Amino acid sequence: MSGAAHAAVRHTDGHVHVDASAMERLVGAIFEHAGCDAEEARRIARRLTGANLRGHDSHGVLRTRRYVEWMEEGKVFAGRRIKVERETEVLAVVDGDYGFGQTVGEQTVDLGVAKARRHGVAVTALKNSGHLGRIGDWAERAAESNCASIHMVNVRGSLIVAPYGAIERRGSTSPFCAGVPRPDAPPIIHDFATSVVAEGKAMVALHGGKPLPGDALVDADGNYTSDPLPLYGETPPGQTPNPNAGPGALNPFGLHKGSGLNFFMEMFGGALTGSGTAAAPGETGMRRFCNGMFSIYMQVDAFHDDDWFAREVSAYVEYWKAARPLRAGGEVLVPGEKERMTMAERLESGLPLSEGAWEDILAATEKVGMSDAEVEAALG
Repeated sequence: MSGAAHAAVRHTDGHVHVDASAMERLVGAIFEHAGCDAEEARRIARRLTGANLRGHDSHGVLRTRRYVEWMEEGKVFAGRRIKVERETEVLAVVDGDYGFGQTVGEQTVDLGVAKARRHGVAVTALKNSGHLGRIGDWAERAAESNCASIHMVNVRGSLIVAPYGAIERRGSTSPFCAGVPRPDAPPIIHDFATSVVAEGKAMVALHGGKPLPGDALVDADGNYTSDPLPLYGETPPGQTPNPNAGPGALNPFGLHKGSGLNFFMEMFGGALTGSGTAAAPGETGMRRFCNGMFSIYMQVDAFHDDDWFAREVSAYVEYWKAARPLRAGGEVLVPGEKERMTMAERLESGLPLSEGAWEDILAATEKVGMSDAEVEAALG
């Protein structure tokens, strides 16, 4: 879009603020032009924009151009439905057939929730999924049906995280997520990468966004650094940064504890689902990229005949938040509360992006053949 001038887009001090609804329409239009049907395009746009609204920019609209390129390269496909390979009353092993994670992830969660509602508990093992995005989306979706849930995810074919005490890459950011429902309040969701930062946060920093912590990466010489360049290496003009191309790696969070948790995401999300771990000895090429997700669903009503769970959760939240803050005027938060606060702010002020990230989104509109007039119309 020449000049990128639009009422929904504000440029200030090297950053861009885009109205959330306008961004969702624009991203939806991009994916519809790329070959998704209207429903799937809206679903992807809603999930990506929703990640930005909650402050998870690493899993948000920054992914748009990369997703479009993956479609062109045959790494992810529109319009796929999960294929159930193995099933019992409480278990489903399903193949995502390299469909968009926002689509096959939703289908898998809905299957698991339906089984849990009938039988109290259920397990799903999703393999060969496209990028699943913000995993908190799936715990939130389960909570809508009064299900508590746990989700363990790996990334086959992605080697960007070094084990604790190592320099060489052996796995990916492999997130863990858990959530519990509350009847009269938003669910409590904890969703985090098992690396110091998610890869997308490194990409945000590479584009001039929020800087990384000083121990986020290790370079080829074994030095901890906040510079994202060792993860990507030098990117040729016009190409998307490749996190598999650099000489360094991301670090696991929490020293050996986070490193061990990262390992077990490979065991559950990769090995147990049948999706496959990040890599194996002796392989000369990278495995085909996909997500695997192992999920457990627990229908709260099956555990108690009354409102015991809801009352106990509510009481503990009150007890937790009553802890004396570290600093005067501070507030103790429960998991997910910061995300809700960020959402309220960004619904008001717009989604903050670096100029580089916004240019990437505009490049995606050009890549799928959208005219300036179509971009303007999508922005509203």
